[in-house]
Order: sequence, then structure tokens, then C-alpha cells
Amino acid sequence: MTTFRHKIRDSIADASLQLALDANAERRVTGRVQAFASLPDWQERRQRAHAVRAEVIARLDEYLDRFVAKATANGMIVHRAADAAEAVKIILEITRHATHKALIAKSKSMVSEEIELNHALEAAGHRVVETDLGEYIVQLRGEKPSHIITPAVHLRRADVGQLFAEKLGIPYTEDIPTLTNTARKVLREVFLTADVGLSGVNFGVAETGTLTLVTNEGNGRMVTSLPPVHIALMGMERLVPTLDDLALMLSLLPRSATGQKMSVYTQLIQRPLPGQQRHIVILDNGRSRLRHSPLRESLYCIRCGACLNACPVFREIGGHAYGSVYPGPIGSVISAGLLGPQHAPLAQASSLCGACKEACPVDIDLPKMLLRVRAGQLPATNSKSGSGLPRPVKLGLSLYAFIASRPGLFAAAQRTLGLFLPRKAFLSLPAWTGWGLSKDMPVPAKKPFRDSFREMNREGAKDAKVLGKEVKKPPIAPVIPKFDLVARFIEEVEALGGHVTLTTALELPAHLLSFLRSRSIERVQMWESLPGLDQAELTAAGLRVQHEADPAIRAGITGALAAVAETGTLVIPSGPARPLTASLLPEIHLAVLRKSDIHENLEKALNLCKVEDYASVALVSGPSRTADIEMTLTIGVHGPGELHVFVVDG
Repeated sequence: MTTFRHKIRDSIADASLQLALDANAERRVTGRVQAFASLPDWQERRQRAHAVRAEVIARLDEYLDRFVAKATANGMIVHRAADAAEAVKIILEITRHATHKALIAKSKSMVSEEIELNHALEAAGHRVVETDLGEYIVQLRGEKPSHIITPAVHLRRADVGQLFAEKLGIPYTEDIPTLTNTARKVLREVFLTADVGLSGVNFGVAETGTLTLVTNEGNGRMVTSLPPVHIALMGMERLVPTLDDLALMLSLLPRSATGQKMSVYTQLIQRPLPGQQRHIVILDNGRSRLRHSPLRESLYCIRCGACLNACPVFREIGGHAYGSVYPGPIGSVISAGLLGPQHAPLAQASSLCGACKEACPVDIDLPKMLLRVRAGQLPATNSKSGSGLPRPVKLGLSLYAFIASRPGLFAAAQRTLGLFLPRKAFLSLPAWTGWGLSKDMPVPAKKPFRDSFREMNREGAKDAKVLGKEVKKPPIAPVIPKFDLVARFIEEVEALGGHVTLTTALELPAHLLSFLRSRSIERVQMWESLPGLDQAELTAAGLRVQHEADPAIRAGITGALAAVAETGTLVIPSGPARPLTASLLPEIHLAVLRKSDIHENLEKALNLCKVEDYASVALVSGPSRTADIEMTLTIGVHGPGELHVFVVDG
């Protein structure tokens, strides 16, 4: 606890950190509020999501067996790891079979941080490169992520500029697009030459064996699609029963995490791609113990980071002060529950104001969980109540508990103290008490609550009849307005920085050629067949069309299975004639969509498209983007910087 206090003081005294944390909190909280404003029934969805997560954790063994059986039948190789050491051993064995010294392109994974995977891989002679921009920055600095969603939230642009000048050899600059483009160039070579791709898993779907990854930059799609071996590291609790449940979670996660209706890229992986091995490593590492403890509700977490942004403590000290992989309110619970009672003092860093519970998209009662950690209710440990508190505070609280559990004694003590207490809000106590060191002690009420209540009752006796008979009205269901599907889709795509062209099947080739000529593009990667589009018409006009990936190609043309009007999302499948790279590697993505394939919401689109029939499906919502440097939005990171959708009528 003493070390934690030192870290807290250092964080509060760091002016640069305070500016970075203030900017993050303000933008994240504002973005979250605006995003949920577009979802009138979000409170009802929140309760449904809570019920889904509770159901999964209650019947976790059953859902895991179902998921493993389906994923195995789909051709993926599933491994079960009881602890961190076993997970590391499994991954080392997979990489050893790939090559003696592998280049590993890694997407963001908090579980990999939990088991210190990078260190183990590097010790074995492999090169591990973090490909999320924020993760890449902190890796170059030799640091751990400071935030679940925004790993480099503690840094300013000047810090990144100096880092890139020192490590990457570029001239010093604070221009964020230049810094982002530099990382893009360096990491593009890593994607194209990696022996192994390693990722986390946001959700696994039990009924279909689907792996779900949610990213904005495109690095998640790269590491799961390009290398010949993909390893997905998944905490055993990260399951949902069905694709409908997945759609529910995807309506909440991005809104809570980044203030988006949908993340730019959501990848649904069912099977390996041709010539690829796909491994899933399912990790326990204390989750089974946590599941059977008073802290089981913490396993409902979907890792959105909203509680960190809302927490007044995290907003002052940042993630590194916690000294744990998982910071903030949820981190204070799961760190103590998963990683050991040495992290129990983190639960003291909370005002118990309830902001974390209010922000949680699955309605986890985090204040209750934090109190349970403070009370020593940890899984399979001998942790004692008041873990991490100074001895004087423990003695004072023990005395308070003795008096407060005896109503008569408590009332007498309160009346006695009321005669001597000063007329102010807080008591000034010496530092040795623990309270005087870092917090104020509120002055107790001068009279018992029952006395105050009786006085209020007497004064309000005249209105007793009115007060005693309140009419309960049924809750009003939110009104969800209907909308024109095409108009709404266009509105959402353009709000995301994409462009939409309405056309007919006859006019489509001319529109495509006109656009490509305006950009001086003479060569494209395209699907082998697109509905309503004859490739011969394009080649006859002088356009060179190929189906294989080539990093030098500037534009890719794909179709789309469907689109989602309320989020501006395209549903793009993979297949022998439908390479994922056409929508990923080029700097410009052109998508052809039939007007009749635009659906109202994600649930309908996933069900109608039968996404489980494809090896992989990408849900694309706009051009790739990041805000990992000073929360400044930058378009075009690892995926395309432009998205143009041609909506075909007929």
C-alpha cells in the first residue's frame, strides 16, 4: 500500500499526465453519452446483456464444451490452459513448429499482458511486435499499457515525437498524421512477413464456434488473415451463447469503449483460411476460482474501459499507478481476484461514488465488488478484512463495527458525540490515523437518523394522506422510430468518413471507371465475380484487374453480403473468389452493394447472411482510424484510408 501511495502522489504531481488524463476522460465520456443517445432502448439492452453474461458464467462449463466442439469441427485447433505457465508453454510449442525464430505480429490482448507472454516469447528467441498503434508506442518505451482501450493515454504528442525520432530514426515532429503514417509504414512490413499472428478474443460464440475481434485500425484483421499461423488467446469467460447475443454485445461495447456505434472492423472468424493454421488457447488462470467466489460478477466484464473513464480516481492517477495489468475499478477487483491478494489494496482507491456502475454496459455492481475486496472476500485466499489499510484505520473501523452493530449503543454514542463535534463538514485528523494522510473524515450526524425521521414525520403530518398514497405508473417503453433504410445507411457511412454513390447495374462500370481515373489508378485487386458487374467491361476500358494480393495496388473492389443501416456497416465475407485482402491491404476500398441487401440492424443482417457459412466475415464501418495519440482522430492506419460504397438499384 505504501508503494501504491507513492505512485499516486507521483501521478498527481505529473502535470503532463494530468493534461493527458483530463483530455481522455472528457472526450471518452462525452462520446459515450452521444453514442448511446442514438440507442433509445439502451437501458433495456443493458439489462439483457447482464442476463446473458450471468447465464454464461453460471453455465460456463456447458458453454465452453459447446464452443470447443464447434470450433474443433470448424477446423480450428483448441488448447485448454489451466494457468499462465501452461498457456505460455502451449504458445511456445506452436511458434517452435512454425519456425525456430519467429516474427510474431501481435494484436492487442490484455490476457497476453496478464500472463507476460511477450517476455516469454522474446526469451525464446522470437521477435514480438505490437501492431496496435498505442501498444506499439508503449512497447517501444518498454512500458505496460496505461488503459484497457487507449494504451498510450498517459503520453503527449511530444513524447511520441521524441520516441519515434530516437527509435525509428525520423526527424522530430509533433504532427500526429506524420507519426501515424510512420508507424503504418514500419508495421506494414511486419504484417506482410510475419510467421505468426497473435490476437486476443473479444467474444467467442458457443453455437457457431466463432471468434470475434473488434478493432479500429485494421491490425486485428491483418494478424488473423495474413500470417500462415494464427493464435487466438482467449479468457475462458469471453463467451456468448448465440450470434443474436453477439449482436447485442456489439451494440454496447463500441459505444462504451470509444463512443462509436460500431468499431471500424469487427471480424467474425469461423475457420482457418486456405493454407492457414488457426489455434485457440483458452485460459483459466484463476477464473474458475473467481467464478465460485463472491466476486463472480466481475467475470461479466466485456473490457470496454468505460468504468476507467468515469472513475474520479483513475482520472487523476492513470493506469500505471495501479501497478497491475488491469487498472481502474474493474481492475481493482479482477486483479485481486485473479492475480492475488497483494492487489487487494487497489480497492481502497475508490470513492464508491457509483459512477463505474452507472457507466458499465452490462450493469456490473462494481461498488459492491470493491467493498467485497476490501472485506477480504477473495477466491481461495486467506486475505483478511481491510487488506491494505493502515493499522490505526483497521482498529478504528473494528471499533466502529462493534458500536454500529448494536443500535442502542450506536444511538447513545451519536448523541454524545453530537454535543462535542465542530459545526463543519469534515474532521481534521493527524496523518498517522491513515485518514489524515490521504482523505478527510466526514463529521458524523449530530443525532440518530430515527430522531430526524420522527421530526420530519411530525412536520409533514398534514400531507400524510398525499404522501402515503403514491400511484405507481408502469414504465414507458422507449419509442424507436422507423427510418428509410437507404437514406439512413448513406447518412451513417458519410458520418464515418465514407462516401456513397447511388447507381444502377448498367451505370456501375462507368461510375467505377470514372472514380479510378480521377485517382490515376490503372490496376486494382478485385473479387473474381461481383453481382451485376462484368469484369470484361473494366478490362476493355484499359483497367488491369487481378485477384491476388499485392501491397503496391492502391485500390481494392469487393462486394458485400449485406449492410446495416443504423450503423453504416458493410458485411463482407471471405472465400476462394472473395479474398479478404481486397478490402484490407489497398489504401482505397470500393464496395459494391445491392440496395435490397441493406437491413435495419445487425441482428437481421447476421441471421439473413448466415455468416457462419464463411471462414471469416468482416464487418466494416468506415475507413480505418485511430485516436491513440492525444485522443486525436487520424484516418487511415493499417487498413484503407478511404471507403467508397456503390449502392446498386436493380
